[in-house]
Amino acid sequence: MLSADHIFSIASPQEFDDSCLEIFWNQSRHCAVYAQYLALLGVDPKTVKQPERIPFLPIDFFKKHTILSVNQEPKVVFSSSGTTGSVQSKHAVVDITIYEKSFRTAFTQFYGSPEDWTILALLPSYAEREGSSLIYMVDDLIRESRNPLSGYFLYDHAALFDRLQQLKASAGKTLLIGVTYALLDFVENYQIDFPELVVMETGGMKGRRREMIREEVHERLCAGFRLPAIHSEYGMTELLSQAYSSGNGLFRCPPWMKIVIRDTNDPFAILPAGLTGGINVIDLANVQSCAFIATQDLGKAHSDGHFEVLGRFDQSDIRGCNLLVQ
Repeated sequence: MLSADHIFSIASPQEFDDSCLEIFWNQSRHCAVYAQYLALLGVDPKTVKQPERIPFLPIDFFKKHTILSVNQEPKVVFSSSGTTGSVQSKHAVVDITIYEKSFRTAFTQFYGSPEDWTILALLPSYAEREGSSLIYMVDDLIRESRNPLSGYFLYDHAALFDRLQQLKASAGKTLLIGVTYALLDFVENYQIDFPELVVMETGGMKGRRREMIREEVHERLCAGFRLPAIHSEYGMTELLSQAYSSGNGLFRCPPWMKIVIRDTNDPFAILPAGLTGGINVIDLANVQSCAFIATQDLGKAHSDGHFEVLGRFDQSDIRGCNLLVQ
């Protein structure tokens, strides 16, 4: 099994591919749920010699099974927010330091040291429940910022507005990370001309507002904060890594994470760059669970390494791979 230090030091496509295969062969033997899935598909792991032939585990398996490839009790179990009456996904994490290493390293690669930032969080729906991997990350980044002005603002938009005004005057680097509906609620009541501010939306309406396309969301947020672009974070309970966008909905992964687009009608066929399909994620930080996950998001990969998230599958659109979920 690869060490976490090796995963986070990947520096070339060949190193990534070699690590993919090593983790796949290990997880095909030691992750019981993944091994059973491969057996149902009739895939002999010994015959998989190229990363593009690795099957992806449907993300719904995290709702009904414990996905682990190590024989140890988890130290933390992250859970999805879900909606009323829905089944939550659960991600059992044995070594939480792997997650910490993943998000700290990625944040530093994309944004620099947290100590250089004042980090504000507008994440009410996440902060009000247990088991959020996003809150775990933001808590840590706020602590790492070592800035007394960093912190959470649940529903106190007036206090957030005052803090932003204060930080605008100080000319320091400020990051506001927020769930989409809460950021929209804020700019409907407060507007601030703060062009140096970085606003990062994490997605999510969760029934709080009507669903909107990304372009409309970002247009409203850009107008409310007087910004040229809105940043975004792409992550989920079932992953231990995040991709980031600095604008226009174009995301980039850290070196140990990769997006692959599958055909919506044939989930085992991989599409070339430029075509829309289902998003598969290779997250090598999931070294102790399953690193190969077929999500229910729709997206498009670009030849320069960026990708877009274009929406979600309707239940009627989920075919093939999810038919095997028991």
